Formats: sequence, structure tokens, C-alpha cells
Amino acid sequence: MPLDIRDVQTRKDLGAFIRLPAKIHRHHPRWVPPVYAEEWKYFNPGKNRAFAFSDTVLVLAFRDGRAVGRIMGIINRRYNEARGETNARFAFLECGDDEEAARLLLDRVERWAKGKGMSKVIGPMGFSDQDPQGFLTEGFDPEPTIGTTYNFENINGFLERAGYGKDMDYVVYRVDLTHGVPEFYRKITERAMRRNVCRLLTFGRRSELKRYIRPVLELMNECFRELYGYHVLDDKEMADLAKRFLPVLDPRFIKIAVSGDEIVGFNIAMPNLAEGFRKAKGKLLPFGIFWIMRAGRRTRQLDSLVGGIRKDFRGRGVDAILGCATMESAAAAGFRFADTHHELEYNFKVRGEMEKLGGTIYKRFRIYRKDL
Repeated sequence: MPLDIRDVQTRKDLGAFIRLPAKIHRHHPRWVPPVYAEEWKYFNPGKNRAFAFSDTVLVLAFRDGRAVGRIMGIINRRYNEARGETNARFAFLECGDDEEAARLLLDRVERWAKGKGMSKVIGPMGFSDQDPQGFLTEGFDPEPTIGTTYNFENINGFLERAGYGKDMDYVVYRVDLTHGVPEFYRKITERAMRRNVCRLLTFGRRSELKRYIRPVLELMNECFRELYGYHVLDDKEMADLAKRFLPVLDPRFIKIAVSGDEIVGFNIAMPNLAEGFRKAKGKLLPFGIFWIMRAGRRTRQLDSLVGGIRKDFRGRGVDAILGCATMESAAAAGFRFADTHHELEYNFKVRGEMEKLGGTIYKRFRIYRKDL
């Protein structure tokens, strides 16, 4: 049957857009459903601040009256202006095994972007790097980390045949926690602590974290603003991000370094919750939150989400202090290994630290590009 490519116009269309991945991945054992209440907020311009500084288009592909594919086109004007770029993004591409749907959906976004004066399309990438980005190209067997894409392998071939090439790769390391903290790391930590480089803050209750969320996000902006794809958060986005993640953070794995009254470094990790989100099936109530919390208690995988150190405190052992504390807390809780989340392929300093800890690459993600 021929394909019908339509822009999302109505709430019914948006519902089909949001629900489609669950249908496409219904027999995909590693796919993790989103929380649907959050999806409705994300795609609502009245509730998602990012629509205020972005041009967007949402598109569905229908075959014989049934939705078989989707894609979102995004032009983040604020990011483009800050970087002097004319890039559009594609995001949330889903098409199952239908290569024709992938090609036509991409073509729709390309024509839309060209009409807006853009010179290339990159993706998958959402409004910001806080959204899932990159397609998995290696490491399809392990559990996915929260906030990452989990795709079928065939999508990469679809993109290449549609004229897309590599723009950037991310690597993910797995670190074995069963051997304890390496001795050299302990020595660096002890030396830094003797020199009073910083003071380590640890937490026992989630309520203790609230006063630190905003300063941590401000430091994240400072540390990452020059990195590939990083979108500097404004006040509203910081508040939204805190509200989104605070309920699922485990205070045992939040480590903050301070000097005086100022935060100079942080490391945020959390138990892998993938199995819990699967059992919740996209709903927190009435039992979804129970399955998610249960997964956090049962998993043996710790997911590192984000960490940063203020520029003037780098190279002084703060990374070792934070890393040692996280590894010790994880080992005490019975975790066997840690997933480092996305690391830019050219971030050799961070990658070197992961390899010193015995980490090995076990996943790769790719962001693609096509010049218009």
C-alpha cells in the first residue's frame, strides 16, 4: 500500500505519534517505554519551554490508514544563534522495518528545514542534550540507560542509504565495581583531602538534595557550554529538569564537592530502572511507581548520568574524590558494574579516566548529518 505522509495537526494525531513506538517495539525485549504523562507534557508547547525558541514539525507516516512511522523536525534557534550555525535536527524517528517510511519522513523534515533556510540536518537529537540523542550502533544486548535511545539495528542502514553520514559518535564504558576502588585512585583522593582541596557532601534523603539542584545545574551550564550539542539551560528549563528527575534520584549516589560555600564538582548516578519502566508500561499509577522503585532495589547496574568539575578545580583530585565516593557507595549497595553514559568520542581526558578505572567500551551511539 502507498504511504501517506501527514503533519500532526490534532490531539488525535499527537496521541498516535506518542503511542506509535510501543506498537513498533512491542516484541523488542530491551526497549523501554516512556512515562506517557511526561510525553504529553513534552510535546505540548504550553508546557515545554523549548518550543518558545524552536521551530518544529511533527510528522506521521500512514499505510492503509495505520500509523507506521513518525519523526520530529526541530530548529533550535537559540542554539544556532549561540554557535553561529544553521542546523535543523530530526528526532524521535520510528519506522520499524519500513525503510520507505524512514526515507519519506526524513525527506519531509529535509524539505521543511531547507524552506527555513537551514544548511544541514543532524540527528537524532531533540531540543537539547537532555533529550535522547544518537542511535545505538553497538551494544544492543545490555540494558539501556535512562534517557537514551534504544533502536533496532536496521535504522542505521536506513539513514546511510538516505544520504546521512557520521556527525559525532558517543562511547559508553562499563566499569567493573567488584574489584573495589583502584589503589592509585585512593592515593589521589587521600592526597587531595589532606590538602583540603574540597569538602565532600553526601546525602541520605531526597529532601536534602533540593537546595543543591539549582547550583548543580548552573555549574553544569558552566562546564558544558562549549561541548558538542550542549544546550545552555535557562531558569525555567532548570526548574523543569529538577522536577522531572528529582523523584527518581537515589541520594546515595549523588556526590557534591564544595569549597567554602560554592559547589566545585558533582557526580550524579542512579540505579538502572529499565525493567521497572517496562513493567510500568508507561504509567506511574496505580502500580507503575512501585515497579520502578522495585527495579532500583533489584538491579546490579549503576548508571552514571552526569558529572562536572569547575574549570579552576580540575586536575586537583576532585574527580578522584567524587569517583571514589560513588564507587564505594555502589559497592556497599551491591552493584556489580557501572554504565558511564554518553562520552564524546573526542573527550579523551574523560575517556582516559574511564580506562584507568578498568572500563571497557560496550556501547556506541551515532549522531548523523546530511548537508542540504
